[in-house]
Amino acid sequence: MRLVIVTGMSGGGKSMAINILEDSGYYCVDNLPPPLIEKFLELCLQHGEVKKVAVGVDFRAGHPFGDVQLQLEYLRKNGYSFEILFMDASDNILMNRYKESRRVHPLAHEGRIEDGIRLEREMLTGIRQISSYVIDTSHLLTRELKERIEQIFVHNEEYHSLIVNIVSFGFKNGILVDADLVFDVRFLPNPFYIEELKHRTGEEKAVRDYVMAQEDSSVFLDKLTNMVNFLIPAFIKEGKYQLIIGIGCTGGQHRSVTLAGELNKRLEDGGNYLLKLSHRDIQKSHSMGS
Repeated sequence: MRLVIVTGMSGGGKSMAINILEDSGYYCVDNLPPPLIEKFLELCLQHGEVKKVAVGVDFRAGHPFGDVQLQLEYLRKNGYSFEILFMDASDNILMNRYKESRRVHPLAHEGRIEDGIRLEREMLTGIRQISSYVIDTSHLLTRELKERIEQIFVHNEEYHSLIVNIVSFGFKNGILVDADLVFDVRFLPNPFYIEELKHRTGEEKAVRDYVMAQEDSSVFLDKLTNMVNFLIPAFIKEGKYQLIIGIGCTGGQHRSVTLAGELNKRLEDGGNYLLKLSHRDIQKSHSMGS
């Protein structure tokens, strides 16, 4: 019997993960009190047709979270094999999700969401460290989350532990606040001042050719690629699950779009990570140079 323990931050996507596993043929139970996990598994084993089981556990069970870790240690000693799926997201994303849903965080006793998130993260440090898989849903679409869960628990494919997000943006629209690395390419000649390129974007060949024809573009891209390739293994070793690389120009239409796309191409066959490319400001007004 394949057993998956689904846990993680409140608002991190546990319920969605449970639903996806259920749709994939797993027998799922959410919000099961830790002392009942073994009894539930005994019942499953008595019915030989139950081959795949997912159990969701979190603070809603009303027990100290330490009980879950003790229960899991007990299960392992008694011969049960299981995987732990930890669902996570950045603090800012979790706060926004709670505000949008107008729900109260289970640990926000005084009503401050950020305090509840901070306390929960502290309490979950131990189980996060022993988790088999950590999925950061901060920038994942529902479709992408489904693909990742099916990759691991349905198709048994290699799991890419790090998501590398390459995001182009325009400084005039504000810096990319959640970026881990930010690079400013405003030192390159601006296609905005070329009449036939002004209203095009870095996704179009004419703009790409103009930007990449600049000698500094190739030098910059070579150095950036080398640095990112150097950093990624170190981030994976340290257990980082999300790397956001921001590339900015004035308006986020031309130079940053081109170079973000070119970096994405160079990293496509790089190794054990998942690549995502997005352009935050590509559809915004051309009222200023980009």
